[in-house]
Amino acid sequence: MTPFQSQAVAAKFASYPPEAREALLALREIAWETARSMPEVGGIEETLKWGEPAYGTKSKVGSTVRMDWKTRAPGSYALYFNCQTDLVETFRTLFPNDFVFEGNRALVFRLGETIPADSVAFCMAAAFSYHLNKKKQRSSAPRRSGR
Repeated sequence: MTPFQSQAVAAKFASYPPEAREALLALREIAWETARSMPEVGGIEETLKWGEPAYGTKSKVGSTVRMDWKTRAPGSYALYFNCQTDLVETFRTLFPNDFVFEGNRALVFRLGETIPADSVAFCMAAAFSYHLNKKKQRSSAPRRSGR
C-alpha cells in the first residue's frame, strides 16, 4: 500500500467502517498506480477536499478525483469527478455496464462487489490528463480561415 501523504487523509480512511475502508483503499491504490504509469502528469497529491480524500495532479494538467463513503448511503461508495467536465458522460458511453452513474459527477460502487479495476484506471487516467488532452484536442482541431 502506498503510504499516506497526509495525516488528515489517513484519519479519514481510519474513520470509515471496515468494508468501506477496504474498498476505498483499493480505489486509492488504483489512483496511485495509475498516476505512477503517467509520467506526463508529474505525479499526484493526496489531500482532503470537502472532507473527502482527493487526488489531483501536481502539475495541474488534470482534473481532481475524489472518493468517499457516506452514512446516508451505507451500502455504496463513490468516485467523484468535476461535474463541469465531460468525463462522466464519456465514461457512461465507454463503460455503460461497468458502473452505476450519479449524474455527471460520480461512479457509484456497491460494497462487496468487485471493482472493475481496468475501467476505473482508465477513468482516473482520463481525469489526471484532462487538461493535457483538452489542450491536444484544441491544437489538433482544424483551423478556420479568416475569410
